[in-house]
Amino acid sequence: MSKKKILLFSVGTAVLLILSFTFIIFKINNVYAAKSSKYELLEKFTNVMSIVQENYVEKVDNERLINGAIKGMLQELDPHSNYFDKDTFKEFQIETKGEFGGLGITIGIKDNILTVIAPLEDTPAWKAGLKAGDKIIKINGKSTANITLEEAVKKLRGKPGTKVTITIFRKGVDKPFDVTITRAIIKIKAVKYKTIDDLGYIKLTQFKDKASNEVIAALKELKKKNIKGLIFDLRNNPGGLLNEAINVSSIFLPAGKTVVFTKDRDGKERHYRSSLLSYRDLDIPMVVLINEGSASASEIFSGAMKDYNRAIIVGKTSFGKASVQTIIPLNDGSAIKITTARYYTPNGHSIQNVGIKPDIIIPEGKIVVENDNHVIKEKDLEHHLDNDQLKQAGFNISDNETDIETELNNDLQLKVATNILKGLIKYGKKEKTNK
Repeated sequence: MSKKKILLFSVGTAVLLILSFTFIIFKINNVYAAKSSKYELLEKFTNVMSIVQENYVEKVDNERLINGAIKGMLQELDPHSNYFDKDTFKEFQIETKGEFGGLGITIGIKDNILTVIAPLEDTPAWKAGLKAGDKIIKINGKSTANITLEEAVKKLRGKPGTKVTITIFRKGVDKPFDVTITRAIIKIKAVKYKTIDDLGYIKLTQFKDKASNEVIAALKELKKKNIKGLIFDLRNNPGGLLNEAINVSSIFLPAGKTVVFTKDRDGKERHYRSSLLSYRDLDIPMVVLINEGSASASEIFSGAMKDYNRAIIVGKTSFGKASVQTIIPLNDGSAIKITTARYYTPNGHSIQNVGIKPDIIIPEGKIVVENDNHVIKEKDLEHHLDNDQLKQAGFNISDNETDIETELNNDLQLKVATNILKGLIKYGKKEKTNK
């Protein structure tokens, strides 16, 4: 990669030399000045390293010093640029395939504090009650002040069956509290699905490798049950692979549509367009659920659905990460991850530090149902007539009190999403009838 850049620079210089001798002299002087400045800074670095080697109270490991310097350099850029040593890079590669050891949380540095971006569903962290936005201020009693992401990952991961205690500061709770979690092998199944009345429900937990295939398989099964609409749940989905965000979006958009586009530091745009998949659903009414734990690839998908009016977005404003990271492996098996571009929704909106704002904002919560025993209905009157149609069908009115209703009452956002979707389906039918 570096040789290619040098070659392009050389060709560019030759062209400029032919066009304008004066201009090329100016450019060359700048190049030499830049090189001179860079070498002076490198000399400063080597001087400091020599001073540390010769004078530090204990003997130091040179590789440790260099790795620490690289970490510090990347930390000066932004919260998402960092250094992976060999072991961490191997773990990262395993994680993107959807199986790894640990607690099951996505973490980041927010306001210089180690923060939970999202717990992954059905993992130890999820079952322990961790929430998006929780601040991890201690790990096994030791402060996380100035900790790097890779250091935090190493401390939180470990042999399955072992325990780790983290100290959480949570907004709205008076004081920090400890949570002890038993580590486990985290196997991420990207998709869960079910029916809610005559609606389909898909929960996508992460945009991991081949997540789009799982979404397609779920849709095919739901279609067998004649669903009339779809709820696509991206709450606490921390993101994942860009190509999978494009693939999942392609299921619901015509081919060739811009799903997201990026701009590098020179302003050069690159558009990522929906592909022609063997299976797609362009017509089914859809609601997308998001919250503060919906980040990165989740925001790309929901941003595209919103800009093309393909779905109604419901919930709370998403995490607000609109940057693209590139992994560059190094010769010794380590790697660096650096932010190389910003991304924008199809309509050109940047959601960096802003997030995707839902069309309908609904907080998390439960619906408390109070039974009023003083209300009298026809069915409560003595000798009331039965409903002849329900009687013939062998239906008992009390059967309406289902597990689904209980579940919806425990999830306000999902309850509102189902009601919105039912209204959308009904309104759509009337619209078609009038045409």
